[in-house]
Amino acid sequence: MALPGSLRTSFDPSQVLGMVLAGGEGRRLGPLTLDRTKAAVPFGGRYRLIDIVLSNMVNSGLLRLKILTQYKSASLEEHVARAWRMSPILDNFIETIPAQQRTGKSWFKGSVDAVYQTQHVITDEAPDIVCIFGSDHVFKMDIRQMIAVHLDTGADCTIAAIPVPRQEARAFGCIVADERGKVTGFVEKPEDPPPMPGRPNYTLVSMGNYVFSTAVLLEELAVDSRDSGSSHDFGRDLVPAMHRARRRLQVYDFLQNLIPGEDEYERGYWRDIGTVDAFWEAHMDLSAVHPRFNLYNRRWPIRTGQTHDPPAKFVFRDEANARVGIATDSLVAEGSIVSGGRIHRCVLSQRVRINSFSEVEESVLHDDVSVGRRARIRRAIIDKGVEIPPEAEIGFDLEKDKKRFWVSPGGIVVVAKGSTLTP
Repeated sequence: MALPGSLRTSFDPSQVLGMVLAGGEGRRLGPLTLDRTKAAVPFGGRYRLIDIVLSNMVNSGLLRLKILTQYKSASLEEHVARAWRMSPILDNFIETIPAQQRTGKSWFKGSVDAVYQTQHVITDEAPDIVCIFGSDHVFKMDIRQMIAVHLDTGADCTIAAIPVPRQEARAFGCIVADERGKVTGFVEKPEDPPPMPGRPNYTLVSMGNYVFSTAVLLEELAVDSRDSGSSHDFGRDLVPAMHRARRRLQVYDFLQNLIPGEDEYERGYWRDIGTVDAFWEAHMDLSAVHPRFNLYNRRWPIRTGQTHDPPAKFVFRDEANARVGIATDSLVAEGSIVSGGRIHRCVLSQRVRINSFSEVEESVLHDDVSVGRRARIRRAIIDKGVEIPPEAEIGFDLEKDKKRFWVSPGGIVVVAKGSTLTP
């Protein structure tokens, strides 16, 4: 799909307002969202999911950001307040906005309604462009390149999309576009996904990230608010309604986005981690020798708050008695101690302790988890603060695990925060 224009359009970043949708309950993430919103779920050992989209925006030079919250948002708001501080003297800000009830006695009824009820922040800041992004995807994007396409094409709304094999596109909202990226239709989870122009084996899938011209956005928010049949969702309602109203909608092909310091293999990585299985798979991606989502690219860092935890430590080399502190193909965060145990293809968050003779494989352990001696764990997610007793086994007998824990369709065992396990 060829893109029109030179893509050299310049714009003033101070005239761009970023809005992040972070009010989702995230039911498909099971126990991980029992007491926190999806955007606050820990990721990658030392981050929260919200850090990914905020890092993309900040790295792109967008420094005026509003985060719309609702469901169990306390830990998210605390994290943003402590980790994401901007300089007000330069008119930069990253601020959370809780659910409002500004238009009646109801809370946010959907992503569109969330923006509609908080549209005063748009009119107060008076930006030329509003970027509305989700907070539950793992990806890297230089958003300036998407904005350039938006301006070059004169679009009212530009939709980020990624080509996926047609057989996989059945699970997503699909976009029909012409050879120059102009949107000509939408199909929601079709049995026969529409082919891309010039790439018949692929379909364009919406990533749920949008760039709007401000005046058009405000008009369409008002139209949606009067539609009693709308579910007030951007992808399901507002954007298709804009298409029916003959607004100019443009696709932005995410595979054309270039990130400094990234190679061709890393380009175009995107995961929707709305399910436990996808969440676990994204962590296994991180543990690869050459991960496609590269946390070690200093030219495009994933940013978060700092802690005072010491470096991770690995102790004991008693090979004769198999008491060796060792980690392979794993990420281990600050403050963690692998004390005579073994981990393989794991992601350990801060202050995790792996005790002697224990074995943990293909698992994700959040802050302050302690694994007792001779415990065995595989293909599991252990939430914050859980103590695994000595000699416990998790992930080896799923029928037994289902009686004690939450088990995903893909066989990932989730041990919820606050769980008390007996030996």
